[in-house]
Amino acid sequence: MADKDLLAFGQHLKELRLAQGLSQEQLGLIAELDRTYISGIERGVRNVSLSNIFRLARALDVPASALFESE
Repeated sequence: MADKDLLAFGQHLKELRLAQGLSQEQLGLIAELDRTYISGIERGVRNVSLSNIFRLARALDVPASALFESE
């Protein structure tokens, strides 16, 4: 079962990704991460590392802190 914090992080990542019109595959290519890893983060089953948080932020062209903001 996924942790609620991981689920919230993953959901927010998905919202940011979709707002930019990117597929998981496209985000993975830009961030140099596997699509299945992106999927796992978004489903809350992967505990993403700090270095990968920065990779995702750069790929989405947002500050890393934006990945933690909830609306």
